Amino acid sequence: MVNHSKKINEIRYSVLDLSPIVQGSTASQSLINTLDLAKHAEKWGFTRYWLAEHHNMPGIASSATSVVIGHVAAGTKHIRVGSGGIMLPNHAPLVIAEQFGTLESLFPGRIDLGLGRAPGTDQLTAHALRRDGRIDAEDFPQQVAELRAYFKPTGKMPVRAIPGEGLNIPIWLLGSSGFSAQLAGHLGLPFSFASHFSPENTLPALDLYRRSFQASEVLQEPYAMVGVNVIAADSVKEAELLATSMQQQFLNLIRNNPMPLLPPVDNFSELCSDYEKALLQQRIGASIIGDRKIVKEKLQHFLNDTQANEIIINAQIYDHEARLRSYEIVSEVMKDI
Repeated sequence: MVNHSKKINEIRYSVLDLSPIVQGSTASQSLINTLDLAKHAEKWGFTRYWLAEHHNMPGIASSATSVVIGHVAAGTKHIRVGSGGIMLPNHAPLVIAEQFGTLESLFPGRIDLGLGRAPGTDQLTAHALRRDGRIDAEDFPQQVAELRAYFKPTGKMPVRAIPGEGLNIPIWLLGSSGFSAQLAGHLGLPFSFASHFSPENTLPALDLYRRSFQASEVLQEPYAMVGVNVIAADSVKEAELLATSMQQQFLNLIRNNPMPLLPPVDNFSELCSDYEKALLQQRIGASIIGDRKIVKEKLQHFLNDTQANEIIINAQIYDHEARLRSYEIVSEVMKDI
């Protein structure tokens, strides 16, 4: 039986930012917008600000994720900043240990390291990133173990990560299926699930994580953060219009034609076939779109279903001011103003 005791003003909220490059703009402007949103998120009481690694994507400016994390952390004061996530198969674990060891040394107590096992891109780009192509997602548990070993204070690794060694950087595993959920449980690590694009796997993965969980020096009990798309505005009509940018983005991904984030459109339903609509429903059908009242109700339903310890919000909105307002509405809801 599900425990419905958690209220939406009793849990933590965070931001997932893909640093959207919008049509007619530049990556430079996207990164300016990212820092601006982070400053607002800090002021509004969000717990952490995560950036995602994607490559060969015309609409995402956060490919050099560690660099952008440093930029955001330098421009804010206390909000936690991290990766949602670093796609570990793309990198040597030593490099990530050094990068995040450096970030933690620069911004002590503020850095999170979220790790994913997908490449975050297509196979051709994955090969360009890794060159030899020998590492794949099946090696993820060994890569996580190696990376964690570099942070141990013992110095037993034949190669040492400096900065990195001896630093306490929270490591999260990210997932959109059961693999990382089970691994996070076995290792006693916090887990973040990508419900914002894989809603049908959310409850099975969270159940698997909790059933697999073994207490560790990191966590005594499971800690699950769940991602969700929230497009909020002062009216339902405006929110539904703003959401068409996200819908177009996913439609273009389905068509294997990624592009910058497009302006909202009035006639989105005319742009796609019934089959494409069904695919979109599968990918982003759990998105929360509406005014403050609807967002509050749907966030509570989402929390009832997932029993999340924390919710991380993604908002792919074309207009930066409208994007800020969307997160501000979420902050009002989470404080139950």
